[in-house]
Amino acid sequence: MTVPGTHDGPLTDEPYALDQPNDPHALDSLRAWQRALRDQFPIITGNPDLAYLDNAATAQKPRAVLDAVHTYLTTTNANAGRGTYPWANRTTQAVEGARDRVRRFLNDPDPGTSAVHFTSGTTEGLRAIALDWLPRFLRDGDEIIVPFADHEANISPWREAERLLADRGVHIRVLPMPYQASSGDYDHIALADLAGPRTRFVAVTHVHHVYGGDMNVHRVRRAVGPDAVICLDAAQSIGHLPVSLAGGGELPRADVDFVVFSGHKAMALPGTGAVWARQARGPAFVPGGWSGTPNTVGIVSLAAALDWLDAAGVERIERWTVALAARFTDALRHLAAYEILGCRTSLAADSPVQRRKGVVTFRHHGIPSGDLGFILFSHGFMVRSDNHCQGSAGESAGSVRVSLHVHNTVEEVDRLLSVLASLG
Repeated sequence: MTVPGTHDGPLTDEPYALDQPNDPHALDSLRAWQRALRDQFPIITGNPDLAYLDNAATAQKPRAVLDAVHTYLTTTNANAGRGTYPWANRTTQAVEGARDRVRRFLNDPDPGTSAVHFTSGTTEGLRAIALDWLPRFLRDGDEIIVPFADHEANISPWREAERLLADRGVHIRVLPMPYQASSGDYDHIALADLAGPRTRFVAVTHVHHVYGGDMNVHRVRRAVGPDAVICLDAAQSIGHLPVSLAGGGELPRADVDFVVFSGHKAMALPGTGAVWARQARGPAFVPGGWSGTPNTVGIVSLAAALDWLDAAGVERIERWTVALAARFTDALRHLAAYEILGCRTSLAADSPVQRRKGVVTFRHHGIPSGDLGFILFSHGFMVRSDNHCQGSAGESAGSVRVSLHVHNTVEEVDRLLSVLASLG
């Protein structure tokens, strides 16, 4: 895999090197726990002949989230911040409580000074930062760094901000984030060389939506220094693996200024998302315009989803999905008809580097990805098959993406491998 802007020189801090040990026994040790959680997804248990493998696009909802939505709509439904009667007061309290719930889920080290604003999802959240906050922060001649091989939602808002500033006579430089050619991870050594005194803002992704790699954001802070603002697209990490703004134990601190994510990828309802803002570097983040009526039922579902995820144990969810992905790549790499995108070194069962975070993307050498998606559905597998909204510096050809979550099983992965092998 070759990504424009990569750096192939000697690396003293291998960007894709393993920070935490892989867990070869996760599938055995967590099997009973996983079965109990799988039973909590009505859409999964109600369709035993189907395997939902598109969790990077949207996650299914556990019964606790559906029950919270039903209870809210049948006992409390009202507008927030608009009335003084009990239903309205309870709705207002639910929205404000959800802000605190987001802070706790992110392990916010200073919740008294941070802010949480609800949006329709990651795309709207990133765009609000780009258009409502970034123009107040940047000056003529400043530089921003943008990951042009990540999701388009983490690219186009910053280009839009560049045009908006230019219309006002403020000209900034948009620099491409460097990637490591062998893995698709950010090249933190090259990034340190790229960042300079005018580097004011860096947009990054926590987990890559195509390659499935943890992009090691804690190393981004070391590379760009203490003053640059870092905006984290956490669409593929919130609800899939632990995210800690304070760090602790083996979990590195996410020293970022913004965390943006979508609720529907974290088991909440669609049309819900959040922007967490540290409020320590630059002006305070306040979305522009009149806020209007919030998506109260979506916000209620998000709080319930975060409760469920904490109770289930996000660290165990990560162990399960990483182990499933490793089982899948370890077998798929031996099928000559397929190319797995991303880091080749991570495919083997005894890989010395970090594994994919539940996301595996591949191509068949002879079957177009769109056709392969239809074929797999005929066997009961729901996958994504297109170019996955990747930016201009990423993959241009279509591919098939399998994205796993806690309700997915070893048997589903093995059955998928059997079908793929039959197509060789």
